[in-house]
Amino acid sequence: MSSSAEVEKGVVTAEVEAPRGNRSRFAFACAILASMTSIILGYDSGVMSGAAIFIKEDLKLSDVQLEILMGILNIYSLEPSSFVVPFSWGLPTNYPFIMVGRFVAGIGVGYAMMIAPVYTADVAPATSRGFLSSFPEIFINIGILLGYVSNYFFAKLPGHLGWRFMLGVGAIPLVCLAIGVLSMPESPRWLVLQGRLGDAFKVLDKTSNTKEEAISRLNDIKRAAGIPEDMTDDVIVVPNRKSAGKGVWKDLLVRPTPA
Repeated sequence: MSSSAEVEKGVVTAEVEAPRGNRSRFAFACAILASMTSIILGYDSGVMSGAAIFIKEDLKLSDVQLEILMGILNIYSLEPSSFVVPFSWGLPTNYPFIMVGRFVAGIGVGYAMMIAPVYTADVAPATSRGFLSSFPEIFINIGILLGYVSNYFFAKLPGHLGWRFMLGVGAIPLVCLAIGVLSMPESPRWLVLQGRLGDAFKVLDKTSNTKEEAISRLNDIKRAAGIPEDMTDDVIVVPNRKSAGKGVWKDLLVRPTPA
């Protein structure tokens, strides 16, 4: 870790220093990228309201089939890849094909709605954690607006092309996400659980207002993970580590931690 950090009674400490400017900008960027997947849920809600008419005419769907197509995404999202989803929406030539696209979209949306808030809360400093954790909900509304805008512009195309462009253009935010995710760090909590304390501290240092705050957050994560306070090396072997999430549901239902 940093040379200015010291070990006092087994706990990593550092001298108090003045804030080094707005260090939450990196966390802000990570929160935006993580929440961009929520645009797909909002975009789907908005764009399907206009595309449904053209889909019904082009694929010769019945009212029941159209109703299932419109509402099935929320069911698929319950089962928590998304990059090809908008393309699979726009390419179908029949009803089963587009339903497969909706299924894959639902899986991606379900994962996104669970992962984005947790990742954002883990990366964000305490001073802006609540604000940044609300980004997924904000991006849903942005997606709805973009869906309406897409309907307006592509409705002027021939019926068999308009709805395909309406759905396919939803790939744009995911292309941006696929590029931006390369610069996103792993979650500090995940890094600690892997024994990579040095890497976890680097991430926390980038997203904390002061080095003292970063070290304090690292110590809190170590205590929550059951890592002894005297283990301060950059790479350690995590004691009594649970693998593959074994026992998670049992702990959640039988031994929940107090709020």
